[in-house]
Amino acid sequence: MCRNIRTLFNFEPPATELEIRDASLQFVRKLSGFSVPSKANEAAFERAVEDIAVAARQLIICLVTSADPRDRGMEAERARAKSAARFGLQP
Repeated sequence: MCRNIRTLFNFEPPATELEIRDASLQFVRKLSGFSVPSKANEAAFERAVEDIAVAARQLIICLVTSADPRDRGMEAERARAKSAARFGLQP
């Protein structure tokens, strides 16, 4: 998976529209190989981002779990600690 795409399901507070769109944008960038599409591909690129955002939003709404929601702050701290251990940086 693209390292910039984060898990969005089962968080408190829930994923925002911006987070869903950002993940969709990263997905389309990965699939297309374009960071920024040419003018000729711009409409198709943006349409794909919006279509994937709709599908992602619907998926997040429909998923169910018995697990307690994860805390965003704790998850961010874990990611920082993992990054520090991996790259030898101070947290």
